[in-house]
Amino acid sequence: QVQLVESGGGLVQAEGSLRLSCAASGRMFSSYAMAWFRQAPGKEREFVGTISRGGSATNYADSVKGRFTISRDNTKNAVYLQMNSLKPEDTAVYYCAASRRAPYTAVAEHEYNYWGQGAQIFVSS
Repeated sequence: QVQLVESGGGLVQAEGSLRLSCAASGRMFSSYAMAWFRQAPGKEREFVGTISRGGSATNYADSVKGRFTISRDNTKNAVYLQMNSLKPEDTAVYYCAASRRAPYTAVAEHEYNYWGQGAQIFVSS
């Protein structure tokens, strides 16, 4: 079992950058595929990106590809979401999620067993 806590949210202007962190507690963090999802006001939660257990492979939603980068540090039990060239439509609550079983290419919410509480990002125009 793993517990996840996001940090680093806040207010940023359009075209700015922000980095979210997700700290994991529990054992064997490196055995979890990690993902980021987001939920904008009035919308359903959507996939943002994933990273493989070793950190060598990533997968992104088309809407963030080229602007967002996911990384992880298994020695620190942490995963990161670097967000550049932010747009107002990136405003959302961002969640990190973990799965022991799913492949890192999993994009559906139900494939992830563990979730953080979320971090709010607000991008002003």
